[in-house]
Amino acid sequence: MKKPLIIFFLLLSIFSQSQTYIKVNAFTTLLTIPNVGLETSIGKKSTLQFDVLTSFWKDLQGVPMEFYSFTSEYRYHFHENYNGFYLGGHIGFSSFNLQKWQYIHSNYAEKGIGYFMGATIGFQKKINNRFMLDCFVGGGSHQAFYKGYAISTGERVDKAEHYNKSGEWLPYRGGVMVSYRIN
Repeated sequence: MKKPLIIFFLLLSIFSQSQTYIKVNAFTTLLTIPNVGLETSIGKKSTLQFDVLTSFWKDLQGVPMEFYSFTSEYRYHFHENYNGFYLGGHIGFSSFNLQKWQYIHSNYAEKGIGYFMGATIGFQKKINNRFMLDCFVGGGSHQAFYKGYAISTGERVDKAEHYNKSGEWLPYRGGVMVSYRIN
């Protein structure tokens, strides 16, 4: 019980001493795939952001399209926090049950987990004292561990003994975050 209280008070003290923005990605939200985040200052030119991207769909016209992505990112701002260009380094975790792009229009899907790390470049522009826009794009390496199965039967169809493994270098982050300063 002591650890959660210590973590809670530590986070509370960080957020109360610095500017913190709650953010929503306008593009992904329009596609009904919410991407929400929290960014807080940790220095004159440094911030930390944590965001979640998720698709709550179990399937889309019979094809599985469910995924969850959790990303933690350090950002270095070239001028000052929340103003102008920045570079970020991130690491994250994903969970998915979906059909990969190379298997579209087939009976094959994958269910598994993964981790990723990469970089982000972006530009932030304050609209007023409370609102800001954050335009960004990023990518990196995603390593996945999954089991392939037939959508129609649910039976395993790959030949891997435990998990299939794959890794790709790809762009997987981007959009325009509408940000609101909460303190």
